[in-house]
Amino acid sequence: MTRTTATAIGFVAVLLWALLALFTAGSAPVPPFLLNALTFAIGGAVGVVWVLLRGRLSVLRLVPWTVYAFGTAGLFGYHALYYSALRLAPPAEAGLIAYLWPLFIVLFSGLLPGERLRAGHIIGALVSFAGAALIVLRNGFSFEASATPGLILAGFCALTWSSYSVLSRRLGTTPTEAVAVFCVLTAILSVPAHLAFETTVWPQSTFGWVSVLALGLGPVGLAFYVWDIGVKRGDIQLLGVASYAAPLLSTLVLIVAGFAQASWQLVAAAVLITVGAGIAALASRRA
Repeated sequence: MTRTTATAIGFVAVLLWALLALFTAGSAPVPPFLLNALTFAIGGAVGVVWVLLRGRLSVLRLVPWTVYAFGTAGLFGYHALYYSALRLAPPAEAGLIAYLWPLFIVLFSGLLPGERLRAGHIIGALVSFAGAALIVLRNGFSFEASATPGLILAGFCALTWSSYSVLSRRLGTTPTEAVAVFCVLTAILSVPAHLAFETTVWPQSTFGWVSVLALGLGPVGLAFYVWDIGVKRGDIQLLGVASYAAPLLSTLVLIVAGFAQASWQLVAAAVLITVGAGIAALASRRA
């Protein structure tokens, strides 16, 4: 598989994450950790079936338990921190800080063997981050001291996912099939978290159940498998910058579905994210 092909496969995750907000809204009023348990169970089950059909079950036995612990910590840790941050701080501000992970991926990737971090990568990431900020904060910004714990958790959230993505490249020999185990273990860990902190509420309509299924198959399923391929074999710096397209595409999907309205911020964000990605792509090409 070429580096360009792997990068394109990794970008499929960004396209799938653009549907995350729509299906999450459609799954309401299911609480976060219960939704986590349901969707990761679906994503994990699909992965297990894929492994069985390919006759690759034996490779899972060769993966060290430390790798399984690392992958599960990345998937479950990110979502646990994210949900906790949104409970303790305003969603817009917490979401913006949590969405520092693409920038962190670009910066941390410079520490990887064989990777060269150029100024264009950093500039492109900052320009695209400005575009994402326009979308996340389009309804205004406010800060209260009581929100500080939530904002700190959001920061750890960004560090968790960026670290998971970058360190996954160091585990390049680990087969992508291992992600199926990550998903299953994340679903299992989400059950006690749900029982401890939430009240059980199931989807209230057919569309609600369809949304849960769609989440498990796409944004919380296939996305993690293709992302694993992208960060291990593709251009991780370009993928990091390109990830800022997710909030833009997500907002566009919500507008088309009637959950949000178009605004000048959306146009400006589209320009900034595109320009930022272009700068990073140019830097990667020169590298």
